[in-house]
Formats: sequence, C-alpha cells, structure tokens
Amino acid sequence: MKATQQLHELGQSLWLDNITRGLLTSGTLARYIRELSVTGLTSNPTIFDKAIRDSSFYDEAIQQKAAAGKSGENLFFELALEDLTQAADLFRPVHDATAGVDGWVSLEVSPLLADDSAGTIKAAAGLHRRAQRPNLYIKIPGTDAGVHAIEETIFAGVPVNVTLLFSCEQYLAAAEAYLRGIERRVAAGLDPKIQSVASIFVSRWDAAVHDKVAAPLRNRLGIAVARRIYRAYRQLLDSERWRKLAAVGADPQRVLWASTGTKDPKAPDTLYIEALAAPDTVNTMPEATLLAYADHGKLGEAMPADGGDADALLSEFQRSGVEQAPIAAQLQREGARAFTKSWEDLLACLASKSATLARRDPAAASQR
Repeated sequence: MKATQQLHELGQSLWLDNITRGLLTSGTLARYIRELSVTGLTSNPTIFDKAIRDSSFYDEAIQQKAAAGKSGENLFFELALEDLTQAADLFRPVHDATAGVDGWVSLEVSPLLADDSAGTIKAAAGLHRRAQRPNLYIKIPGTDAGVHAIEETIFAGVPVNVTLLFSCEQYLAAAEAYLRGIERRVAAGLDPKIQSVASIFVSRWDAAVHDKVAAPLRNRLGIAVARRIYRAYRQLLDSERWRKLAAVGADPQRVLWASTGTKDPKAPDTLYIEALAAPDTVNTMPEATLLAYADHGKLGEAMPADGGDADALLSEFQRSGVEQAPIAAQLQREGARAFTKSWEDLLACLASKSATLARRDPAAASQR
C-alpha cells in the first residue's frame, strides 16, 4: 500500500498545493486522484502567476478574453475559475461521497482586500456565485480585518478556507469567527452545514529562525507550533459549545497544514508530511512533496491529541530567545505582502501577455 493511501486511511486528506491548466489537460491531476489518494487542491496568486508565466497553456484563452475586452482582475478570475471549476468537477465524486467534508478546491479573493472587510465579504460571495460549484472554498486571510469577513461570509453561507494562519492564537481567532458564523445561522434558522478549513503555515516558522537557533533546534519549531494548534483543535471539538452545534448538523472547521514543503535542503523532503500526520485534518502539499512522499514516505505515529512534547519544545525555543508572538505577526504580515506582490506580478504578466498575443494576431486586437 502506498504511503499516500496509508495517510488517507489514517483520516487525513491529501490535497495538492498547485493548479495549472497543464495538470488538467494532461490528465495528471486525474491520475493523482486515482493513484495517490489526492482529494482536493489549493491555489494562490503565486501558483497562478507561475502557471501563466511559465507556460503557453493559457495563451489562447488570454488572447480570446483580451480581444473581448477583459483585462486585469476580471481576466484573471475568468482564467482561474475555468481551471478550478474543472478541478472541482474531478473532485465532485469525493465531495458527494463524504457529504461535503472533502473534495474541495480553493480560490483566493484579491490580496488587495486584506484590510478591507466589506470588500472581502462582497468579493467572496461574488466569486462563489460565479463558480457555480458547491465544492469551491473562498480563501480569506486570517488578518484582523479578515476575521470579521470570515464570520460574515460563513453566516452568508459561503464556504471559507482561512489562510495565512501561523500561531495558535491566530488559529483560535479564525475558529471563533467560524463558530460565531455558524451559531448565527442556527439562531436564524439557517442550515448550519457550511464547511471551512483553517490553514496553518508550518515550514515558514523554521525558515524564519533557521539562523537564530542551534542546529538541534532547526526544523522543529513549525512542528511544535502545529502540535500546539492540533491540541487546541481537538479541545475545541470536545467542548460543549461545539457539541451543541454538531448536534444540529454542523461540521467542524478542519485544520489544514499548509507550507509543508521542506525549505532546508539538509532536512528530509518528507519531514512535514510525516510529522503532521493526524486524523480529521488536511495536508496540502506542493507537487514535488506529494511525489516524494508517495515514493519514499513512511507513516509513523499520528500526531498526539494532547500536543505531545510541544510545550517543552516551545519552552526550549523561548529560552533560546525565540519569541513566538512577534514572529507569528511578522510572518502573517510578510505572507500578506508576498501574496500582494504575486498578485501585482500576476496582473502585470497578464497585461504583458495580452499585448504580446494581440501583436501576433492584429485581427483579434482590432476586435477590442
């Protein structure tokens, strides 16, 4: 049995942290679903920027849409929704078989809305409506403004993938927003079954402190933080507050492990997959990491529900001068800035490609 199937049978969903038109048209994504137990995927501006910039798969669609007057964000979202609706259809059997728990794809609202709650709420509803797919998550960052948008978006009945979470405190703020949204739906007599995941970025912790700690502590901070978050997640599911919601049909907001590709070339390429194995969670993996785990990964013991040695290890980091709260805030700010930069690069790439393709086909350009 492949390691990917073993992980799936443990109760963890394996998602691909990638989407390209080539993955769809070549049948590669369908093969990953069939052979590697992949049951969902995630996307972000960086992924789409690279996919559009480094291939010609999108050229014909860009040319046609640009000739029809589409540009900027509108052009991008049309391209992204074409990819993601195809992927959503591939995952639809999983989605139906799991009663909506699994089989999801994700699309992010514009990163330029990170500090705009009202704009995020409106954009989330609009994108989900345009997709016409029940298994499309809308990604909203877990920033201060995002937390309010998460609650309102869940209350409005739109599934949410909360992104850019790093610390237990940030996770709990996102979980609280989800709970409030569901509780408001129950109070209003609405269906409480609105799905959500909370995406915890793991490896960036280790990259941030790599040169600040002794060798024995390297590549251990992200996993320790994840264990602490997993304990908080299990405690929430055991709480009376959650049991009341579950009793009326609500599903839990699952924890999703993101940023699980190994950034240290001296560390095992399957480090975060093996360490983050845990029931009732998701691990979204870069393609290279997924293939590495399928090839030589090993399923060991599942992550302990009580956090295991997380507190002791985090105390050791504290004694080494690593202050978690400011690093978590810094990582979230840097992540938001990186997505904004990728977004701007993506729109510039689309503008450049549109112009280049129009020059190749003056007839198309004249139709604009």
